[in-house]
Amino acid sequence: MTDEVGVITGDVTVTTEPGPDGRASARIQYTGAEEWYTLTGSPAPLPPGGLAVFHQHVVEAVKAGGAAEVPDATA
Repeated sequence: MTDEVGVITGDVTVTTEPGPDGRASARIQYTGAEEWYTLTGSPAPLPPGGLAVFHQHVVEAVKAGGAAEVPDATA
């Protein structure tokens, strides 16, 4: 689920970036496209383990589908 266009499906690319405030953002795009979209729920607090753990949780949520949003990786 994205803030800008709602649900996207198919081959996608996910990127995560740390912010200066202990939170991280997650963006998604159709693979090969130029436009990036904000994954709903982003930015979110970084969990213990940092950006790598956050990224893994986001990727798992996107792979699971079902209008995935940024999961609460701090729980």
